[in-house]
Amino acid sequence: MFEAYVTNLGMYPERGVEVGEYLRFPTTIEEVQALFSRIGIDGKRYEEYFITDYQSDVLGLYDHLGEYESLDELNFLAHLLEEMTPDELEKLEAVMDAGEYTGSVKDLINLTQNLDCFEFYPGVKDEEELGRMYILEFEALTVPEHLIDYIDYEAYGRDVRINEGGHFAPGGYVFDNQSKFIEHYTGLDDIPEEYRISHVYARDEKEETRSILETIKQFKEAPPVPHKDKTGPSHEER
Repeated sequence: MFEAYVTNLGMYPERGVEVGEYLRFPTTIEEVQALFSRIGIDGKRYEEYFITDYQSDVLGLYDHLGEYESLDELNFLAHLLEEMTPDELEKLEAVMDAGEYTGSVKDLINLTQNLDCFEFYPGVKDEEELGRMYILEFEALTVPEHLIDYIDYEAYGRDVRINEGGHFAPGGYVFDNQSKFIEHYTGLDDIPEEYRISHVYARDEKEETRSILETIKQFKEAPPVPHKDKTGPSHEER
């Protein structure tokens, strides 16, 4: 569903080398351990990480993810996204574009479980189309057939949008239907045990973790593929 560029926080200021690698979510403990081995997070000298970039197939998701997110929360979010249908993902993208419940990963997790609090009309891109849909399809007004061509659909659609507090997203029109938003997820303790992957370090320090000098040498001789700046415009989306 998305990738995060995990970087060794301690090594960068100390050695001037950004040692990191993309981690694909959802992920497993084994994949995190292997990545930590490769970037030198051993739980002793180097314990902390931060995230310098995100890539996602979910439109706009990376705009709401930060540098110091919990890997456990990201993994839980990824599993929830993976369980959604394409239609649900499109609706989620529209709600996120409207800025609803996007202040934290916690908000996003709860949003995935409360999509029924929003109405979404795919493909409706402006007020005229909205007005036509409400009058011609929903029959919000009873209009004599001989007056159909004289209706200002744009003006009617504008009133609908204002009254509903609606938003035109890239995928369509969305608005809050005023249903009760339930906070299913309150914090890290609510994450199912099978999705917890962050409290690990390199698998076997003697056998698998490269020494600090070896790691630095490798990244200088064969730098990883440059990653995209999170704030830049070149993030990949579908």
